[in-house]
Amino acid sequence: MATGTQPRLVILDRDGVINRESPDFIRTPDEWLPVPGSIEAISALTRAGFTVVVASNQSGVGRGLFSADTLAAIHTRMTQTLEAAGGQLAGIFFCPHRPEDGCACRKPLPGLLRQVEARFGVTLAGVPCIGDSRRDLEAAWQVGARAILVLTGNGAQTEQGLEAGAAVEVFPDLAAAARQLIDERVES
Repeated sequence: MATGTQPRLVILDRDGVINRESPDFIRTPDEWLPVPGSIEAISALTRAGFTVVVASNQSGVGRGLFSADTLAAIHTRMTQTLEAAGGQLAGIFFCPHRPEDGCACRKPLPGLLRQVEARFGVTLAGVPCIGDSRRDLEAAWQVGARAILVLTGNGAQTEQGLEAGAAVEVFPDLAAAARQLIDERVES
């Protein structure tokens, strides 16, 4: 960044963290339904001075389940909902590829997170990276980010598969994780 200061970034997965998870993919703006408390959590993070971004696998585009234009419309609904509640996203990073495409941006690989680093000119060491799936945690670990698991979406199932002593913090939902991050900022 031009000022030489690192923003207080928070990176969020989308499906299962901000909006409900669907095994059939979120294919239309009308199917995008927020997890209770997630919109307010992002608004609280925004008010507390955090720069919030989304990093999400969206293989439905590569699978032909919905178009890039439809994904943009889903993201427009999400950002408008957030803005109406006083929240803001500084960026939405997504991988449109199928798992078999072998791209570097599909989580658990760190490509999307590297895009965030490049866009903001920062390292992600210690930056909170909040997700509901193992692949979110693995991507965070690869860049030295602070891996946070929420138990919404696939989170409860993911927690059951974690090894003892895994470097991850667990919260019931995004609202609880956001409260923790805001409390830490107030204390520092």
